[in-house]
Amino acid sequence: MFPVLLAAAEATEAAHAAGATNMLEQFGIEPVYLVMQIISFGILAGVLYKFMIKPVIATTDARTQKIESGLKYAEEMKAKLAATQQETAAILKQASLDAGRIVDEARKSAKDFVEKQTHEAAAKAAEILAKGQQNIELEHKKMLADARTEIVRLVIKTTEQVLAKKLSEADRAAYNESAARELAGV
Repeated sequence: MFPVLLAAAEATEAAHAAGATNMLEQFGIEPVYLVMQIISFGILAGVLYKFMIKPVIATTDARTQKIESGLKYAEEMKAKLAATQQETAAILKQASLDAGRIVDEARKSAKDFVEKQTHEAAAKAAEILAKGQQNIELEHKKMLADARTEIVRLVIKTTEQVLAKKLSEADRAAYNESAARELAGV
């Protein structure tokens, strides 16, 4: 800053020597005051630069840097968000496919289970039906045997009553033997 002041002082002296003094004096400008004002303005400009302009520029640079880093961060977050959305879509698609496969397997298992239970129920029903048929046949045979026995008993009793009146003891014995052989054959 001092070289500027010295140059201004020298320029003033040179101008003074060249006859510029007359012109400055015509306009009412004093060279000494002009030099002092230039020096004062230089000091003021230096102080303003050091204490105002420099901090404002530093603050502006810091804010610019923060804004740039914020924009970079926002772009990174957009990229991460897009990647996360794609990953989420892929995971959801895979989960949907897995769920469909599980549902299909469950349906197949349920169908197989129902078919197995149906076959087992049909087999049990057939078994119960067969046992019922066997029981019915046994009951039928038992009932027929009981009916035959009862019929034979009634026939014998009726025959005894009829024969007891009209037959002799020898005829009765012959009929009894004949009936016993017949019954043994049945």
